[in-house]
Amino acid sequence: MTGRDGHTAASTALLDWPSEAENLDFSPDPEVTPHDVLTALGPDAETLMAEAGVGVDELIRLINAETTMLPPIALPDEAEASAETDASEEAEDGLVSAVKTWKKRFLRGTVLAVMITLTGGGAAALAMNKSVTVDVDGEKQTIRSYGDTVGEVLEDAGISVGAHDALSPSPQAPVGDGGVIKLERGRQLTLVVDGETRESWVRATTVREALTQLGLDHLSTGGTWFSAPLSGEVPLEGMRLEVKTEKTVTLFDGGEKPREVTTNAVTAVELLDELGLGLGKQDKIEEGEEFKLVDGAEVHVNRTGVATVKKTEAIEPEVETIEDDTLDKGKEIVEKEGKAGEKIVTYRVTKKNGKVIDSVELHTEIVREAEKKVVRVGTKVAVPNIGDTSVWDALAQCESTGNWSINTGNGYYGGLQFNKQTWDAYGGTQYAAYPHQATREQQIDIAERLRDANGGYGAWPHCSAKLGLPR
Repeated sequence: MTGRDGHTAASTALLDWPSEAENLDFSPDPEVTPHDVLTALGPDAETLMAEAGVGVDELIRLINAETTMLPPIALPDEAEASAETDASEEAEDGLVSAVKTWKKRFLRGTVLAVMITLTGGGAAALAMNKSVTVDVDGEKQTIRSYGDTVGEVLEDAGISVGAHDALSPSPQAPVGDGGVIKLERGRQLTLVVDGETRESWVRATTVREALTQLGLDHLSTGGTWFSAPLSGEVPLEGMRLEVKTEKTVTLFDGGEKPREVTTNAVTAVELLDELGLGLGKQDKIEEGEEFKLVDGAEVHVNRTGVATVKKTEAIEPEVETIEDDTLDKGKEIVEKEGKAGEKIVTYRVTKKNGKVIDSVELHTEIVREAEKKVVRVGTKVAVPNIGDTSVWDALAQCESTGNWSINTGNGYYGGLQFNKQTWDAYGGTQYAAYPHQATREQQIDIAERLRDANGGYGAWPHCSAKLGLPR
């Protein structure tokens, strides 16, 4: 709304601007005094009155005419109680306080109103109006205000200060013409570094500045990935910033050779996605899909595959054995070679990391039957060629009372009491598994081999000594 003198209602609204808290040195006199006028006009009072062409006394008269009815002066309850008794000093102090409070609230506004009326809103009003630079997050604007403090200037400019904002100077600090007020807005930053979330408040307009304020400059070097550019703006309403540091990990993928990979992935499954490596139904990451990656970590992927495989295999011919007592024992004669058959076998094969861990036969198709192989096996026992047996019969008589088939269970067998180890070592198994199962002649044949190898009958120490045989 515009008044008759051409000034807006906003100018008039500034007339009651002085706050109660302002320390203006008004007089305790209930009347308006020259001192009060000079205090209300401030240090430029003389200049202002000269420009308006008015003296102190005339200005007081105009002020009294402007305030035809003074606001009531309220005395403290304590003062009233004292006045009823003996008009003590407490009552006087209460009156002084009430007068000064009234003048702070009403007098200065009245003085300014009269001066603006006299000058038509000219030099006198402008002299009370300060030009202040307000810097909000680097954006500067010039504010004209009658305010004496930082808080009052910001209020005139319609600028509020939040709990996380930084203001310099403080709201209570005085500000003069040409003063500078700096306001840095607080912004909430939700920072997620390699999956770890932290909430912070910063007074930064770019991502890089925010990291600096949080002491995280090291993240902006190397191959770190950011969800927003470092030069990007941090909005006033805040933002969520994801950061993924660069790591070198070793990947063991199935049966392939291990390889080193440089990545910004946070988890093992994210690494596989980044590399375009999918997981089959039976594939598995040993450490778990959500395994958190750090520099130097190892990721093991077990690849398990199931396939159906057909194989052509030979069918070995059956062997028919015909015993032949005309052939010496141990000899064989192939009468019919036989012929291998052929079959196609279908398998379900399971592989893990390239190695078969299971194979199940599902189906067999006979392509060609096998032809039987026929072999004649000799069963004829060879009769050893031995000389004079009288010494051996004497030894057998001493060792086993001449019983060539004796087996007492003491680990010695036959007429000459061989143990199994000696019998096998000197070829006895060509005749029988155990000495007592062989003939007298066969036992004597093995005994002669043992005697000849030892150069005497020392293998039978007791009986050879008894019989006087060379040892």
